[in-house]
Amino acid sequence: MRVDLHCHSTASDGTDTPAELVRNAAAAGLDVVALTDHDTTRGYGEAMAALPAGLTLVTGAELSCRIDGVSLHMLAYLFDPEEPELLAERELVRDDRVPRARGMVARLQELGVPVTWEQVARIAGDGSVGRPHVATALVELGVVASVDDAFTGDWLADGGRAYVEKHETDPFEAIRLVKGAGGVTVFAHPGASKRGRTVPESAIAEMAAAGLDGIEVDHMDHDADTRVRLRGLAADLGLLVTGSSDYHGSRKTVALGEYTTDPEVYGEITRRATGAFPVPGTGGI
Repeated sequence: MRVDLHCHSTASDGTDTPAELVRNAAAAGLDVVALTDHDTTRGYGEAMAALPAGLTLVTGAELSCRIDGVSLHMLAYLFDPEEPELLAERELVRDDRVPRARGMVARLQELGVPVTWEQVARIAGDGSVGRPHVATALVELGVVASVDDAFTGDWLADGGRAYVEKHETDPFEAIRLVKGAGGVTVFAHPGASKRGRTVPESAIAEMAAAGLDGIEVDHMDHDADTRVRLRGLAADLGLLVTGSSDYHGSRKTVALGEYTTDPEVYGEITRRATGAFPVPGTGGI
């Protein structure tokens, strides 16, 4: 069984529509794929309607969080998307994305980059606008060679020259809200130091004590030494270990299923969840 628990669609900052994502996941030989768009569940309906036979969909989201000035992402799986508290918090984060993106455009213009809000809005389309859309605009303008190259101190990385903060949830509150909605929480790419400052292990231990279920270890932004360190940390804290592509379509070079989660860990995630259940494909439309 091949399980990829971290993928994005055009509902946030991926380039595949939700329907294309599940079809591509099946074509890549996956048995299970998670739809984890940033702070939104808007892609669920389309993904379910197109779900091929033989592929199971795990519904989820990647929640924007911040602790002690450090941004982090919390993967939330199989929660009730209509639970009022978590829904209200997701909407608060999502609604702050537009003014934040406009602020980044303004800062880039001050730096002499001829980017416009209209360009970023076109790239985002109906998705929840975010830094990758601004980064794509920089690629279109020839300012940087790739989206990854935009996530540096010169441009859009945390604390970078064009970085603008947005509303982000306290991770302990995120854990509480997801648990209250019957979901399971996994700290996404905790050792991705090239994205900026990372959360110290002491804080991860505090999150584990507060109910964090797991950490994402096998990820394109973790080198071999980081993976070894994080596996040891997970063992010490009794956390589940996941692996995922963090697929964004053509916006990143990683392929669907390039990193995967152990089927036994996937089974444990489904056992812990009470807010929703994996959706088996019936052939799609």
